[in-house]
Parts: sequence; structure tokens; C-alpha cells
Amino acid sequence: QVQLVESGGGLVQAGGSLRLSCAASGRTFSSYVMGWFRQAPGKEREFVAAISRSGDITYYGDSVEGRFTISRDNARNTVALQMNSLKPEDTAVYYCAGRRGQVVVSASSLMDSWGQGTQVTVSS
Repeated sequence: QVQLVESGGGLVQAGGSLRLSCAASGRTFSSYVMGWFRQAPGKEREFVAAISRSGDITYYGDSVEGRFTISRDNARNTVALQMNSLKPEDTAVYYCAGRRGQVVVSASSLMDSWGQGTQVTVSS
């Protein structure tokens, strides 16, 4: 399994932007499909975005489609989430996750590795 560490969270006003980054350890990062999930207090973990091993296929949750962009750099073992036009309802702990394999999935139960999470707070 890869070890994942997120960074880039913080406090931002509604309409602003944040960029989250996730650094992965190990030499097998390019074998992993990667994703971002989030969990707000009292709510279930929610799919945000996922990206294929090569980066040519991306999927987004309905609530972030058109505002968030996922990308990866296999040479640097990183995956990023650019978040624009942020809304108060985007407030949550954001988790980076990975799944070894080829199929891009949106179910959190299918991910193999998880980061510790980073807090994103959007004020109105």
C-alpha cells in the first residue's frame, strides 16, 4: 500500500479557491487509481473526484462537477484537487485515497489506502 499525506486545507471565503495536494510514498504510485473524498460533520463520506492511473480519465461527484479539478503527477507521486467557486457546503475534511488497479471507482469502500485528511472550511 502507498502512504498518503494531504496538505493545502484551510479557511476560505465563499467564492474563493483552494488547492489540495496529496503526496504518496513508494514506487508503485502509478499503479494506483486515486481519488478524493470528503466528510462533513454528521454526514457520510462523499465521493468528490477520481483519476485513472495515467490521468486521462477523471470522474466527479455531482456537487463539484465544473468547479473542482483533479490531476496527478506520477513523476512526483502527487495528486491534486483544485477547488474553485467554493461554497459553504463544501466545508468538510477532505481525504486522499488510492486503489491499486485499473478501474476508476467512486465507492470509498473499494479504496485501499487513505490519508489522514485535511480540513477545508468555507465561510459565507
